[in-house]
Amino acid sequence: MSFFGKLNVVSALYAFVLFIAIELMLNVYRIARVTGWELEIVTKAGIAIYIIGFIFSTALFIIITKKWMEARNAIFWSTLLWVPYFVLFIFTFATLFPINNPGDEPNPGVGLLIIGALLFYPVYLLFINVFGSGLGITEDENTI
Repeated sequence: MSFFGKLNVVSALYAFVLFIAIELMLNVYRIARVTGWELEIVTKAGIAIYIIGFIFSTALFIIITKKWMEARNAIFWSTLLWVPYFVLFIFTFATLFPINNPGDEPNPGVGLLIIGALLFYPVYLLFINVFGSGLGITEDENTI
């Protein structure tokens, strides 16, 4: 696979992980209604999925970056290329699964959390790309 293809696959993977986290956050009431679970159980399960997913996806992103991205400066485009994929995932999900039950509407405060996640995510991806590629790490012979 070419570097361009690998870059787009990695960017789509970045977008998919954030998409899953945001959709879990937005659809807590729908998940509780469909599964029949209490809202507290769905919320605690969501938090556990966020923590486990964050740890797993960070490790996966670093491994993929080391293996596929070849320590090129062009990998930093992935900090922006995830946005079109993210919009595509959100649009597709909203089209296929519209909210028909008014009780499934998300809490208005979730929007603030999503804005914070969208602002933090490019910084997170930048750190992943720096640590995964080794481009931002310089070795000095005189340091201990």
